[in-house]
Amino acid sequence: MSPRRTPAPPPGELRDSLPFPKAAKIELANVQQRANLRHATHTIRAKRAQVVGELDDWEALRTAGAQIKDRVLRNLDDYLEQLEASLTAAGATVHWARDAEEANRIVIDLVRATGQDEVVKVKSMATQEIELNEALERAGIAAWETDLAELIVQLGHDRPSHILVPAIHRNRSEVREIFLEEMGTYGEAAPPDLDDEPAHLAAASRSHLREKFLRAKVAVSGANFAVAETGTLVVVESEGNGRMCLTLPETLISVVGIEKIVPTVEDLEVYLQLLPRSSTGERMNPYTSMWTGTTPGDGPQDVHVVLLDNGRTTALADEVGRKALRCIRCSACLNICPVYERVGGHAYGSVYPGPIGAILTPQLRGLGSKVDRSLPFASSLCGACYDVCPVKIPIPELLVHLRHKVVQEKAAHHEVHAETAAMKATSWIFADSRRMEAALKLPSFGGKVLRGRLNHFGPLPYPASLWTTARDVPVPPSESFRDWWARERGGQR
Repeated sequence: MSPRRTPAPPPGELRDSLPFPKAAKIELANVQQRANLRHATHTIRAKRAQVVGELDDWEALRTAGAQIKDRVLRNLDDYLEQLEASLTAAGATVHWARDAEEANRIVIDLVRATGQDEVVKVKSMATQEIELNEALERAGIAAWETDLAELIVQLGHDRPSHILVPAIHRNRSEVREIFLEEMGTYGEAAPPDLDDEPAHLAAASRSHLREKFLRAKVAVSGANFAVAETGTLVVVESEGNGRMCLTLPETLISVVGIEKIVPTVEDLEVYLQLLPRSSTGERMNPYTSMWTGTTPGDGPQDVHVVLLDNGRTTALADEVGRKALRCIRCSACLNICPVYERVGGHAYGSVYPGPIGAILTPQLRGLGSKVDRSLPFASSLCGACYDVCPVKIPIPELLVHLRHKVVQEKAAHHEVHAETAAMKATSWIFADSRRMEAALKLPSFGGKVLRGRLNHFGPLPYPASLWTTARDVPVPPSESFRDWWARERGGQR
């Protein structure tokens, strides 16, 4: 029997992480991680582009996916009541959780009621969001991650860095070292001669997890979709570990965000085309598991569904920001984002990294911390994330919307920042053409003095250093556009 404990998580909550600019600077120095991320994201997005290109109606599917989600969000209260009724009629027990603390308490109480001290888990962003594993650990309950990438993260005492591939920042040599060092502490050890061939690493994980699958009496899952009409929950995955968790245990507890609803089973036709192509670059998921309550003699006989709010109704109240709740957690925006590709997921201080995390996390958690206030600025606004989003979330628009909220929040608290002062000074200059013309002569003068001596400035003194430590500042041209125009066009305006 393996020890009844899980690898201890890193101390501290994610919201206590460094703000994005500081965290990103640290992550940029990790050369191996940057190489791993570049290889992985380019591979996935190339596969996505190929399978998306096969569909003539891809844009119509994207529009349909967005419209179905918007209909749900406009009528969420009705659909939630319908879902509860359908789940109850199918033999499931429904629990409502306002926040992470309430959701964790419900799950812990349900596990304790079974007399068990361990659970097996299907990969779930919702349970990561509420830090369920840590809460279970404090309650003396071991939570075993069964997804291969999640297993790597857990055994490595690490944190996920990607929505779809949590261990994307690790290469296979690093995975081999983790398996050799850690597996034996928490179950069956890895073979001592284990190499870094992917097939051999996968075989070691299967052997390590099999004893856990066979003895587990309780499983915890999330859900990709919840069908209001029938009470059907849907999980899509690529390894079969989800199928093991959803069928073998006696008790199944599913933690589901309230935005995961789709109205009917027919609506799944849209999302089961959009999701696999956008996430793994596949035409369909290898495993699509659907279950509706309980069935006598088949599968778990004690089924619970915890419907999780945890900031979602707050996001719903924002007519612009609520579009982030369309998200189906495909991670296409991460794989295309030039910022994420270079800094990785840990810099975002959230289980939702990348462009979607930059708009979803501040809405779920609020703008109370420096981490959350920094996230809307973790983007170049290039727009690539919108182009690949399967449900047409206008991420750049939402980033600007949240940036405005951050500025309003600072103003409401009378916070004085160099950026605010600079903007006020610029506004004063732009308000008068004579001041504007005088201001433009200064860079030109500097350009004439420095021309031929420097190609660019180094970091400028504070507060300009906040911008220039990560950017080359070019030497101003020796002639402004206004001067050139006056010389070429004889002063015509």
